[in-house]
Amino acid sequence: MQTPNTPTRERGRTALQAGGRALVLTVTGPPAALALTVLATVSVLLVPLGIGIVTTPWILTAVRTFADRRRTLAARWCAVPIPSAYRPLPAGTTPWTRCFRMLGDPATRRDLGWLPVDMTAGLVTALLPAALLLYPLEGFALAAGLWRVLTDGTRVGWWYGFVPVSGQGSALLAGALAAALLAAGLLLSPALLRAHFLLTRSVLAPGDGELAERVRVLTETRRAALDTSAAELRRIERDLHDGAQARLVAMGMDLGTIEALVDRDPARAKELLARTRRSSADALTELRDLVRGIHPPVLAERGLGDAVRALALRLPLRAEVEVDVGMAGRVDAPVESAAYFAVSEVLTNAVKHSGADRLRIGLRHADGLLRLTVTDNGRGGARIGAGSGLAGVERRLGTFDGVVAVSSPAGGPTTVTLEIPCASS
Repeated sequence: MQTPNTPTRERGRTALQAGGRALVLTVTGPPAALALTVLATVSVLLVPLGIGIVTTPWILTAVRTFADRRRTLAARWCAVPIPSAYRPLPAGTTPWTRCFRMLGDPATRRDLGWLPVDMTAGLVTALLPAALLLYPLEGFALAAGLWRVLTDGTRVGWWYGFVPVSGQGSALLAGALAAALLAAGLLLSPALLRAHFLLTRSVLAPGDGELAERVRVLTETRRAALDTSAAELRRIERDLHDGAQARLVAMGMDLGTIEALVDRDPARAKELLARTRRSSADALTELRDLVRGIHPPVLAERGLGDAVRALALRLPLRAEVEVDVGMAGRVDAPVESAAYFAVSEVLTNAVKHSGADRLRIGLRHADGLLRLTVTDNGRGGARIGAGSGLAGVERRLGTFDGVVAVSSPAGGPTTVTLEIPCASS
């Protein structure tokens, strides 16, 4: 039963969560932004000497990863989508081409322009929610008697905000100011954290050329989708031709032989019938596998959550699945299918390459965003690159404006996050 103070408790929990997240951004964001700014500046200055041609792509990739991480947090924590519109790099490019293509990418230039903003205005907007919740602790401590350590009661020994603390009376005023600040923090912290991400979006999101960039991205994802569909049709045709079709042809030949032998050699005819029965069972199994590869029955009948659970049950290592779709209902079938096969590819990569013995899969649909995370305790070092399975996942989800984010430091753990904007049915 919901008590009258349940909304207040929920508001307090939300505010504390926002303050904690803001504190994380305050502690981790500016140092990383400063380090990347210095490294990028030095590396670009070294381009004329040739050294920067090698180092700049690596550093710009780190800048992109940092910016993508902030995009992911913006969508996850405050439902602020920040589009990522990097121009793709052809496979096998030389360091020279890779360096200057990345430097010429407008999205990369926006990333570099965002770094100093994140160190200054971004720091302020991230610090405010944390400060409004933490700073009152000092005021309450002063009111509770800490003022005696800081002053002898005859002079001002400490300032709390604009309150000069010189005795118990002024310490109580500091406590009252702390209570007001705490109340403001409980009311404003979530909005201030959202303001931080809105500031980030104002710098990172495409500007006047957004429509042209959007058309370019859609053209590329459409081409990738057509290529993927053509490859999938070729695979289905090849599997049918080499598998079930060959078995059915052989069964037809065996049935013709049986028809000729049924009167003069019944024993041989029975033997061929048994072989034909086995062939029909094998053909049926191959057809079922083929259908499962096109659109798994469990996905069509029971939805994405149960389909992901079924995937986890077939893994050769321990896997935990957490599904939270609430009352959202099911999303569109094409999105479900893309998400299912994307998760399947990520799990296959984890089993083959991570060296992990444990996986955790999370599925959540809220606020028009389908989010799937796969975390393993393997050796780490995974990245999105040409020829990797994750690059294929990125192309698959790009058709639906989906994004892939990878966090995989050396030594692990590896977390792959898939996000697809979609509405429930």
